[in-house]
Amino acid sequence: MQPTVGVVVPAYDPDPGRLRSYLRALRGTIDPAEIRVELDAPPGAAGAPTDRGSLRLPEGVDLRVVRRRRGKGAAVTAGFEALSTDVYAFADADGATPADSLADVIAPVIADEADLAAGSRRHPDADVRSHQTFARRFLGDGFAWIARRLLDAELYDYQCGAKALSADAWARVRDHLYEPGFAWDIELVAVAAALDCRIAEVPVTWEDQPGSTVSPIGDAIDMGRGLLVARHRARLIRDDRLHRLFDREDGVALVDRGDRGDDGSSRGPTDPDGEPR
Repeated sequence: MQPTVGVVVPAYDPDPGRLRSYLRALRGTIDPAEIRVELDAPPGAAGAPTDRGSLRLPEGVDLRVVRRRRGKGAAVTAGFEALSTDVYAFADADGATPADSLADVIAPVIADEADLAAGSRRHPDADVRSHQTFARRFLGDGFAWIARRLLDAELYDYQCGAKALSADAWARVRDHLYEPGFAWDIELVAVAAALDCRIAEVPVTWEDQPGSTVSPIGDAIDMGRGLLVARHRARLIRDDRLHRLFDREDGVALVDRGDRGDDGSSRGPTDPDGEPR
């Protein structure tokens, strides 16, 4: 029997028309058993769509709205926790990775050739149809160069917003993920490698979209910190005595944090301030 696929699309202030088109393309190309949009919609976000009516999502798409900005990692984690499929995938709401490329990312996991498949814009066989600014390319290339030297997984691209993994792999990594923002991608790869998951890098077609919510400087600093923390957590999984000696981790894994949406659902205890770390 063919494994079932669930796709999570994290969104913050998305373009409704672009999001609708992308969801239709996902349905037409991949036909996943489940599609979930995890929408962060803080009160007062200027012009941001905040419900199904304003987004006009296609039929069969589940929407969950949270009235604060959780961050990409927290949104994808919440979406994965709600899936009941054999394979989990996520893709950014701007559709920068076309549906057929996301299907290519999912394919190795469906075929049981990989536990985690990472889409790659920097792979030699990737088809990059429009390029980021020089600053973002420079920072991204530098980040990937450093990550290859610090982590067990040697990839061209750690941050591409298209990844897939088996439900079994998710069960193994979920308790080790703490990063609520963009650094979640690198943490996912680092943890999966430390747990000896089979990782495949899949070249994708990529078209950078305007209106990115990534800040070249601020998020680069956060991702740099996230890389160091991800390496530390990966070494703890490997039971590295030096990292164990200096471990002062007192955070709460994403799956154990309170995360209440507009539907009143909640998972796990809430941090004292109700916000992600």
